[in-house]
Amino acid sequence: MSLAGRTLFITGGSRGIGLAIALRAARDGANVVIAAKTAEPHPKLEGTIYSAAQAIEEAGGNALPLLLDVRDGDAVETAVNEAARHFGGIDICVNNASAINLSKSEDIEAKRFDLIQQINMRGTFLVSRACVPHLRQSTNAHVLNLSPPLTMRADWFAQHLPYTLSKYGMSMVAYGMAAEFAADGIAFNGLWPRTTIATAAVEHALGGEELMRRSRRPEIMADAAYAIFQRDARTFTGNFVLDEDVLREEGVTDFSAYRYDPESALEIDIFVAPEEPLPT
Repeated sequence: MSLAGRTLFITGGSRGIGLAIALRAARDGANVVIAAKTAEPHPKLEGTIYSAAQAIEEAGGNALPLLLDVRDGDAVETAVNEAARHFGGIDICVNNASAINLSKSEDIEAKRFDLIQQINMRGTFLVSRACVPHLRQSTNAHVLNLSPPLTMRADWFAQHLPYTLSKYGMSMVAYGMAAEFAADGIAFNGLWPRTTIATAAVEHALGGEELMRRSRRPEIMADAAYAIFQRDARTFTGNFVLDEDVLREEGVTDFSAYRYDPESALEIDIFVAPEEPLPT
């Protein structure tokens, strides 16, 4: 199957994993809507909605950059409807926009707590809901949230409760909507990386260059997302999967090309139990 002519609505796709997913779809000739809040270059972070759109078109796709803050419910509805009018519908929604803050309960400010809940959980709900009427008109419609499996481990909650609530909230949106809209044939799934991914969040908010070297490139998430989009939406829904597991099911055995630094040991991501040795 191919994504040629299919329309993807991706939040927060001006850089990182979202942009990688966009570029993978663009290689098929897909239509990609980049809905993010970065319109002007950031002094530390690469990419805007306009540079992402240019890269998508250079990769073979059709792009529509839309300025969007997913916390604004009215703006979400407007952006989704504009995207559907521009490309004649929406086939795939990717809830990639996310804010990270690993503070413990006593350390986080109330406004920071609200911010990550509003972007991660609430934004995912609003965007997914706005896309549903258009996805109903599509064949093999998918909603993919970049959120972890719903593993109820108290120690994971205790490490960074506010952030865990927000990311598990994204997963719960997928879990609930998978059942709510099953009769409409819309798939809702969650995808999470087994290792840390070399993104701006890792470099600037988590572990700097050292953690970047211990990470995989965003393309592993893009390839896993692409594989999910090929699956039957009526049967593959309500799942929470790791990027590596998806690609293994597709026959991939060598993951070395995804390593940011071939000489560094890989770092297991949060919300993932290191039960098996990582592949080389």
